[in-house]
Amino acid sequence: ISGHKFHGLKGAGALFVRESAPFLPLIRGGHHEDGRRAGTENAMGIVAMGAAAALVNRNLDKHIEHMKKMRDRLQGGLLAKCEDVIINGDQMDRLPNTLNAGFKYIDGEALLMMLDAADIAVSAGSACKSGSMEPSHVLLAMNVPLSAIHGSVRFCVSRYTEEGEVDAAIDKIAGIVKRLREMSPFGHTETRQDALSAEALEKHKAYFAKV
Repeated sequence: ISGHKFHGLKGAGALFVRESAPFLPLIRGGHHEDGRRAGTENAMGIVAMGAAAALVNRNLDKHIEHMKKMRDRLQGGLLAKCEDVIINGDQMDRLPNTLNAGFKYIDGEALLMMLDAADIAVSAGSACKSGSMEPSHVLLAMNVPLSAIHGSVRFCVSRYTEEGEVDAAIDKIAGIVKRLREMSPFGHTETRQDALSAEALEKHKAYFAKV
């Protein structure tokens, strides 16, 4: 587990290993951490991670409920203001802070760049691999349609996320999605049926490469 996932400093984490489990160190050359990772320990990061864990654990249930509320607010806003958007994954059994949305007929890399320019930090994750036009095998296994796979991005909220921030993000995202649809060869009604086929993705590979 990484400390920065719950507001610790980057560069520190914890690894749970059974005593009987085979383990090959990633970094060799020193006896540090029982021979599992050579190099001086990041003492400041480790202490900060422990402090962050203690603070989070004090009101964990409250934090989880808040993140669920912000996640659901984001989901509701995207579904209301963006056309042709689907929510990927199980709607009940999921993380309280994470939302994966698929915006049909647009490219995730272009969406990622424009959101970053609008000060919205998201991740395309496995949905868009740089330099590859192959659809994500993970999203394919989840039965996400091809028309949405390349436009799938992951949003995360935290215990510090506020309603006003979510609402502002929704408005920015809706505007960016509309603009990208206007630019996309898949964004027009007459071409959307073709966008469902693998042949169409190959045909428009040049478009995805440019954006």
